[in-house]
Formats: sequence, structure tokens, C-alpha cells
Amino acid sequence: MFNTISNDLKEALKSGDKFKLSVLRMMKSAIDLEKINSKKEADDELVIGVLKKQVKQRTDSKKVYEDLGKMEVASDLDKEIAIINSYLPKEASDEEIDEVLNKAFLELNPSSMKDMGGIMKYVSSHLSNVDMTKVSNKVKERLTK
Repeated sequence: MFNTISNDLKEALKSGDKFKLSVLRMMKSAIDLEKINSKKEADDELVIGVLKKQVKQRTDSKKVYEDLGKMEVASDLDKEIAIINSYLPKEASDEEIDEVLNKAFLELNPSSMKDMGGIMKYVSSHLSNVDMTKVSNKVKERLTK
């Protein structure tokens, strides 16, 4: 995955796509920084973690700029998010999440919010690319019924 980003960076440089080049450089820099900080190689797990963080930062920033009425900046952030998301694996659908949650509830038989951690761990071990905030909300909803 890291090699793909590096190769795409070179292609963007050759093609003169300045916007994509800028985003790819930011992505590569963030990955390189995480490699140094974690003292790990840039395997897919590290790259996915960094890219998810980059998407979250841009999503949060986009909301702030929209609140300030700076729609042009928010639009640019949308484009950046789209570029970064193109490198991330497809996120688990609501149906896939519900299916794993059903299995987790059958196996773990949770009785209160104290059991939420075990369910979250179960889901994260069974789904590789999932929005854990979405999962958390679904688990809370089920446990409070």
C-alpha cells in the first residue's frame, strides 16, 4: 500500500496534478512520521491507521470551516478526503456490522454496559475496516433496550 502511494505520487508529479500531488505528499509525510515514531515498517496496518487518522482530521476540520462559512476550503477538504479514501479498503456495511453484532451477542450474552468492551473487541477482531464509532452506537442502542 505504501508503495502504491509512492508510485502514485510520482505519477501525479509527472502529470502535473498539483492538488493530488499535495495530498499524496501529506499522506506520505504522515506515514513516514508514524514509521519513525512507532519504529515499525510501513505495512498495510500502519498505513491504514495513518490514513484513517488523516480522514478524521479532515472531516473534523471540514465541519469547522462549514460553520465558519468557508465553503471553498470545506470543498477542498472533501476532495482530499476522497483521495485518501481511495487508498483505504472498503468500510464494512451496516449489514455486515449487524451480522457480527448478532454473533457477538449470541456468543457473549451481554447483560449490561459493563460488557461493551468485550463486544467491541469481538467486532474489531472479526471486521478489519469498520467505523468503531458506528459500532459503539449500535452496541449502546442494543444494550439499553
